[in-house]
Amino acid sequence: MPGDRPKVAVVGRPNVGKSTLVNGLLGEERVIAFDQPGTTRDSIYVEFERGGRPYTLIDTAGLRRKAKVDETAEKFSVVKTLQSIEDANVVVLVVDAQQEITDQDAHIAGFILEAGRAVVLAVNKWDGLSEGQREQAKRELERKLGFLSFAREHYVSALHGRGLPELIKSIDLAYAAAMAKLSTPKLTRALIAATARQAPPRHGLFRPKLRYAHQGGVNPPVIVIHGNQLDRLPESYRRYLERYFIDLFRLQGTPVRIQFKVSSNPYSERR
Repeated sequence: MPGDRPKVAVVGRPNVGKSTLVNGLLGEERVIAFDQPGTTRDSIYVEFERGGRPYTLIDTAGLRRKAKVDETAEKFSVVKTLQSIEDANVVVLVVDAQQEITDQDAHIAGFILEAGRAVVLAVNKWDGLSEGQREQAKRELERKLGFLSFAREHYVSALHGRGLPELIKSIDLAYAAAMAKLSTPKLTRALIAATARQAPPRHGLFRPKLRYAHQGGVNPPVIVIHGNQLDRLPESYRRYLERYFIDLFRLQGTPVRIQFKVSSNPYSERR
C-alpha cells in the first residue's frame, strides 16, 4: 500500500451527519455540527492518525454558521464540495438511511464518478431503522445509486461510532486500489484473457483487435489499450473491460478508466 497520506473528502447533502461522522473518525469534537441544514460554506482540512496511519480529512461540513445561508453562499458551498472531490484520493459519500435517497444524493454521486475518484458509501443513522425499513433502504440505494456498484457500502451510526473501524478499512482499500501500479505484462495478459473470454463484437467484416495494454495514470487507474479499429468498439465492451480489470486486480472501491489508442501502422491490418 502506498506510504503517503491519503486525502479523504467527506461529502453529502446537508444534515445527513457529515460533521458527526468526521467527529467520529477523528475521535474528538474538532468539527462543530449544528442541527440547521444548509449552513456550511467552507471546507476544512484536518490531519489525523488512525491505527498509526496518517490521513488528511477534507470536511465539507466544517464549522457552521447558524445564520441562514443565501443563494450565493449555497452556490459557493457546491463549488467547494466539487473542489474537495477533485482534491481527494477517496471520497466518503454520506447518505441518510432514514430519509429518501434524493436527486441531490445522486447528483453528488455523479460528480464523484465524473471526477474518477475512489468512493466509499456511508449509509448513516442505520441503527434507527426496523428490519423492514432496512430492506427498503437497500432497495432504494440500489435503484438510485446503482452506478456506484464498484464502491463498498457501510451501514453506520456516526453518532454512536458504529461501523467506523470497518469504514476506515474500506477507505484504505479504496486508496490502495486508486493508487495501484500495474505492469504492462500483467495488463496485457489480462487483456488477452478478457478478449478470449468475451471477444469484441464485429464491425462489418472486421473484428477490432486489442493488442496490448499499459497503465496511463492513477487516481483513478487509467488503462491504455492499443490496437486496430478500437474506435468501433461499443460502450458496452468498454464497460465489460472496466469490470474485468476491477475484478481481476481487486480494484474495488475505485473506478477504472479505459483509453483506446488506434494503431497508426498502415500494415497492421495485414498481419
